[in-house]
Amino acid sequence: MTEVSPSIGATDAEAAEPLSVEAAAPTDAAHAEGIAVPDTVAARSGEAPASRTFWANLNQPFGVGLFVTLGGLVAVALGLAFWNLSTIIIYIVFALFAALGLDPVVRWFEKHHVKRAWGIVIVYTAFAIVLAGILLLVVPALVTQITQFFADLPQTIDDFQKSDFYAWLRDTFGSQVGAITDQVEKFLTNPANIAAIGGGVLNFAINVGTTISGLIIVLVLSLYFLAGLPAMKVAFLRFAPARNRPKAGELTEQITDSIGSYLMGMVVLAFCNSVVAFFLHLFLGLPFPALMAVLAFGITLIPLVGSVLYWITATVIALFTGWLPALIFAIIYLVYMQIEAYVLTPKVMNKAISVPGALVVIGAMVGGTLLGLLGALVAIPVTASILLILKQVFIPKQDAKL
Repeated sequence: MTEVSPSIGATDAEAAEPLSVEAAAPTDAAHAEGIAVPDTVAARSGEAPASRTFWANLNQPFGVGLFVTLGGLVAVALGLAFWNLSTIIIYIVFALFAALGLDPVVRWFEKHHVKRAWGIVIVYTAFAIVLAGILLLVVPALVTQITQFFADLPQTIDDFQKSDFYAWLRDTFGSQVGAITDQVEKFLTNPANIAAIGGGVLNFAINVGTTISGLIIVLVLSLYFLAGLPAMKVAFLRFAPARNRPKAGELTEQITDSIGSYLMGMVVLAFCNSVVAFFLHLFLGLPFPALMAVLAFGITLIPLVGSVLYWITATVIALFTGWLPALIFAIIYLVYMQIEAYVLTPKVMNKAISVPGALVVIGAMVGGTLLGLLGALVAIPVTASILLILKQVFIPKQDAKL
């Protein structure tokens, strides 16, 4: 084999000169014999250094194949672990967002010279009292109204068939309306179908138990997160370089404040929707005011489209009572939606980051598809946080490039 040591010991002037045929000969001989060319010789000949080239390791196919296979197996194992832990991850994310939503209230107490620990105690005590009061007021009425709903369902359908709205449907669409109504009545009055919808009595009880245990886990985790939120922020900032920590700290505070304000605002707006829905059903004589109030609170938590979905759902249900109460409900609730959009929402969401409407819809759809109601709820603050990072970190760096 030709000696390559003279090439290694070449001076800077010689290395800067174009490589002659004799100087390039060692690299050709090394490639011919399957030997890796030294990095200095490869650099002088214009080749990529062997130590930094992936394909140079293919002369050991067994080792490369084993390494790639093990990497793939590790990736699959991590994916399976993430899938199996998805419920726990949802609990953690839900608890973290609940802590961020309650943090503005705790900080309000801190501004009024109340220690953070006592502020957390006051907030969770008030939350427990409110939750207990809602359960005592809503759950018995809810159970009674659900039972009454299925008991009065045949009479409700008969009254619906005698209404003017049903006569208009029959005159417009023909006798098929009657057949469809009879099929719906037979399906809903069959206990076997109701059990099938609920997944069976045993599965329903298991789902209720899982939901209650999940709520308890979320409450406990949110308590720990809320108590340790300042320490968590400090620990998070330690990952940033020291020169960037002031900017990172400011950005973190803006993100957490906006998320907390947004979540608290969504809960306040949903509560307002539920109160309006309850009194409208009560004063108009519509059935199941408590049940519809709970439904309004859950649906209107969905950003942007929640109020519209509830308006359509409640109006359709009100049609079973009569077209006049349904029309009055639709008009009054539509007026409230305008008041909420132009008066309540700007005041409640004054500290939250504004997000374009198109991104709100896209974020809600993506979050709802991935994580259901929780995903739709947290998608908007996550989108707002990404926009804030882009505006304050990425775009200034791009503007600084000339």
